[in-house]
Amino acid sequence: MTPQTLLQHNDTGTLWPEPVSTAADFDIAAAYRSALAQRQLRQARGELPRGYKIGFTNRNIWPRYGVYAPIWGTVYDSTLTFCDGHGRIALSKTCQPRIEPELVFGMKARPPASASLEQLFTAIDWLAPGFEIVQSHLPDWKFKAADTVADGGLHARLLVGPRIPINAVASSAAQLNGILASARVSLRKGEQVIDQGCGANVLDSPLHALLHFLTELRQCPGAPDLMPGDVITTGTWTDAWPVLSGERWRGDFSAPLSRLDVEFD
Repeated sequence: MTPQTLLQHNDTGTLWPEPVSTAADFDIAAAYRSALAQRQLRQARGELPRGYKIGFTNRNIWPRYGVYAPIWGTVYDSTLTFCDGHGRIALSKTCQPRIEPELVFGMKARPPASASLEQLFTAIDWLAPGFEIVQSHLPDWKFKAADTVADGGLHARLLVGPRIPINAVASSAAQLNGILASARVSLRKGEQVIDQGCGANVLDSPLHALLHFLTELRQCPGAPDLMPGDVITTGTWTDAWPVLSGERWRGDFSAPLSRLDVEFD
């Protein structure tokens, strides 16, 4: 399928007729070329890239989905919502949506080449709890890694909760790394606990996930670099859970993060 066809399926929330990975020459590199071509199409019609999502950083769920390495995709102004702790997300035109509780970073500077963890820390502006709504355009979430990349990194929506200045949380990368690795979340549907997880689930900490992503992004031909103002969501602390319109979900994040509620329309 062409980038235009893939984008049409994204716009309409309809399943693909077959995996793109069935083509013999459609590997991960080809999938990123397709994803970047879709990004250009979205920009041409007025959508603005606002940052990135990192997917499959949680090693615990790799066997469940058959994807064994992180991927990334673009977040747009049309898919990004900020809130003060309670938000609403419309699920119309999404395809088999699922919810993921995550840690979101905001950048204040472009990290230097071959950035160390400490240099990356100094480039971060804020952090926040978030819910990414992911989707798959293949039935029953059965895919290969190349399919997920061509499918926009499975990104559908991103809700970002209260933003906390990085310097209010930690004074060094090592300190932040430890704080975020030990942070926990309980994911609730209504008042029922559905799943629990921690920051260490995402490549040992969200800061490590961000550094891994930065390396991968800069090795991808044609990919725009990480820039000031970009928003990056770093991967789910739990499994991804199906959601429906009319439901209310809550993430009870431990300090330094805060509770995040979402209602689905």
